[in-house]
Amino acid sequence: MKETMQDNSQLSVLVIDPHPGMRANLQNMLNLSGIGKVEYAVNAGTAIRQLTRRSYDIVLCEYDLGGAAGDGQDGQQLLEDLRHHRLIAPWSIFIMLTSEAVYGKVIGAAELAPTDYVLKPFTADTIGARIARAVERRALFLPAWQLVAQGNVREAIRSAVAAEIAHPRFALDFARLRAELHANLGEDGEAEEIYRKVLAFKPLGWAGLGLARARFALGRVDEARETLQALVAAHPRLMAGYDLLARCHEAAGKHAQAQQILEQAVAISPHLVRRLRKLGEVALAAGDAAAAEKSFRQVVSKARHSEFRDPEDHVRLVQALVGRGDLPGAGSVVRELKKTARASPELDACLAVANAAVHDAAGNRADALAALQAAVAALRSCGGLSTGLKLGLVRACLAHRFDQGAQDVMMAVVNDAGSGVTSQDALALFTEAGRRDLADGVRQQLTAQARILLGVADEKRNMGDVRGAVQTLVEALHIAPANLQVMIAVAGGVLRQINELGWDHPLGELCCAQLEKIRAIDTDHPRLASLEEEYLAMRRRYGISS
Repeated sequence: MKETMQDNSQLSVLVIDPHPGMRANLQNMLNLSGIGKVEYAVNAGTAIRQLTRRSYDIVLCEYDLGGAAGDGQDGQQLLEDLRHHRLIAPWSIFIMLTSEAVYGKVIGAAELAPTDYVLKPFTADTIGARIARAVERRALFLPAWQLVAQGNVREAIRSAVAAEIAHPRFALDFARLRAELHANLGEDGEAEEIYRKVLAFKPLGWAGLGLARARFALGRVDEARETLQALVAAHPRLMAGYDLLARCHEAAGKHAQAQQILEQAVAISPHLVRRLRKLGEVALAAGDAAAAEKSFRQVVSKARHSEFRDPEDHVRLVQALVGRGDLPGAGSVVRELKKTARASPELDACLAVANAAVHDAAGNRADALAALQAAVAALRSCGGLSTGLKLGLVRACLAHRFDQGAQDVMMAVVNDAGSGVTSQDALALFTEAGRRDLADGVRQQLTAQARILLGVADEKRNMGDVRGAVQTLVEALHIAPANLQVMIAVAGGVLRQINELGWDHPLGELCCAQLEKIRAIDTDHPRLASLEEEYLAMRRRYGISS
């Protein structure tokens, strides 16, 4: 017992519970387990502020944080925010405490992967045993997680392989970790093989989901869809399966089917804000404004007390109301957003986009254009808005012949490597809108930017910053992926970095992809043969199998 208390005395715990009596009881129970470092939060907002300032080994969170008045996030919504905004580390222990008898809410919490959940009433022995079990497991996984945090994912995989052999009781958990790390490196084929082996041993839901994710990432969307359909039939409460299945339908342009799948998921687990938001977006794309309004009203209501309230939710609700012809309702939402949200450039942009939609629907084209101009101006000083909102703004600008605004916003999207929008996507959008002139203008701007970045990369390389040069070359490739000069520069820069700093698998794959593209464009390019020879020599040098 003394050894347990000695170990636990170093643990820090954040108790999140609105009830003073329960906080006192938990303090006593934790003290009996040898834990003395205990702090408290009475609701989600204070918990987020405390977790922003410092980290804790363990979070004990009451599910029903809103109290009788329901004025606040529940524990599930809080966990969603904490994981999404990375306020708790992967090795943090999060235990949900609940007396909630509604099974749907319990399964909702479980799908967000808390370490454990404990139903009240419970004893000191119960909570102590759950904590002990969680701490034991964390100790085994901590070395791999810490390597990931240091950016050494390859070494983390090796650590997981060794731990899997040393601790066979957790072999499947380590296999899962290895697969996820391979996926993080873009090695979806390796991840797929691990999941296949797990499934051959035991038909686990998470392994089936991982297999589908790998196939989706590899572009085998039909296979992923078939895997998921069988998966949700066998595991109807594996909620993430519905989410990915909806993405498969979206990828095929089948928005109505995606909406149907998400509606099934929401009927099973109705409390996840991100799923409700996605359902609203898909419903809008499918032309079902009524379903979109219903979803976004729930999102706005549930997110009202979140520290991470997103003003874009109000914009989407406005768009749904406009789609239904309810302009007074849409105007009311705009006024509510302006009154209740914190002032920020993001808010200014969202208000302008929402106002433009309302004015447009009312036939006030001059006011709509003025709102679009305000939105484009606000966008220049904020970076936290979604790609979807920005592309919607581009289309609205095109509809109003606000060409400069459309070009400015599209250039900002393409230059954002995290947007997922390539230069080809941008050119296609303008071409589909019948504006080849704007497509040509954007192409010329992107080509000029790529040339500038090639010069910057040369300067970095000459200064000995090989890694920085490659990062700049990758930026150039993002904005000009079909530019032969950029492809050659990227392949050469990557090989130079590997030669000086050692093998890097993602960069090696990037180099290989560029060489294949160069060969497809110009088989006789004077640099191709030497680059391919150098690439193969690097693989042999570092013992990389073909």
